[in-house]
Amino acid sequence: MASIELERVSRRFANGTYGVRDIDLKIEDGEFVIFLGPSGCGKSTTLRMIAGLESISSGDLRIGGRSVNNVAPRDRNVAVVFQNYALYPHMSVWHNMAFGLKMRGVGLEEIDQKVAKAADLLGLNLLLQRKPGALSGGQRQRVALGRAIVREPEAFLLDEPLSNLDAQLRAEMRLELVKLHRRLGRTMVHVTHDQVEAMTMGDRICIMRDGQMIQTGRPLDVYANPADIFVARFLATPPMNLIPAQLTHADDKLVVQIDPTTHVGVPPKHYAPYVQKAGGPITAGIRAEDIYETQARPEWQRISVKVVAVEALGAENVLIGLLGRDKPIEIQARLGRHFFAPVDSIVDLYVDTEPMHLFDTETGKAVARPPLPAGR
Repeated sequence: MASIELERVSRRFANGTYGVRDIDLKIEDGEFVIFLGPSGCGKSTTLRMIAGLESISSGDLRIGGRSVNNVAPRDRNVAVVFQNYALYPHMSVWHNMAFGLKMRGVGLEEIDQKVAKAADLLGLNLLLQRKPGALSGGQRQRVALGRAIVREPEAFLLDEPLSNLDAQLRAEMRLELVKLHRRLGRTMVHVTHDQVEAMTMGDRICIMRDGQMIQTGRPLDVYANPADIFVARFLATPPMNLIPAQLTHADDKLVVQIDPTTHVGVPPKHYAPYVQKAGGPITAGIRAEDIYETQARPEWQRISVKVVAVEALGAENVLIGLLGRDKPIEIQARLGRHFFAPVDSIVDLYVDTEPMHLFDTETGKAVARPPLPAGR
């Protein structure tokens, strides 16, 4: 195993633009870290710099405490699993898994032992003589992982390895990768743009945007305490509802005033950190899962919403509606699977305001307050 450390690492292209800029990050031995972000944010570029497939313009990159800025990819003892699997179509599964070891001059008996061990770990024993064209997408993915495992690297670098799989197989492979990490105990870095992968697989997520690392932390901690509007919206499906409003005082209370007829109160426990923004514009962030069809707790606050659509997803229904009268804002709410309301009807819903976030309208940064516990 090995730690991976990036100290002010940047990648500057010939035209002067930056793919990645001033990344500071330490990945601990045996940690499973997710790089999450939209296309073009720099997550794959960062992974390729760790692998040695992309040069570093400035900064220092260390693996196991050793600077590897000028170390060739084959000498870094890391294994990369690509999105397209990169299998040799004319070779059997056995030969695909053994190829890298042969190139390093490993003896046939040792190769056979390592391939057999990896095949057993990944459930490939009965497929060793097949060629990639005769395998399913999930099986090809396992072969690509097996080829990496036989090398016994210090770290695994996974570049969107599940993106080519269908939804059901992707869910199965998420669990398989988590199990594999537990069995091997090796450092893993996984690149994805899928929020579900990020929330369910990693020990820690690193959210990237425009070549910079915006926020890192345990998935549920980042979910409960987003650093800014980008993180708040990106790390949720449906995305967080962002509502332009005014933060005002009313009857010794602090109120998020959406329009003259619509408001929600700030919980008293959050008065102190939020009062500094009173009297000015604010963006209120309310997650779809914090809006309910019934008032289970007295502190939940009623809002009236005009129904635009109801998406029936089986396990739940997602309501899309308009909040406010003067300049209605479209919001979404995740409700029970038995909820239904006709289009254009007005329904009363209830907001749990404790996990509500307030963001600075100009900067998009979250207004600082004591962090919420994970899961809120």
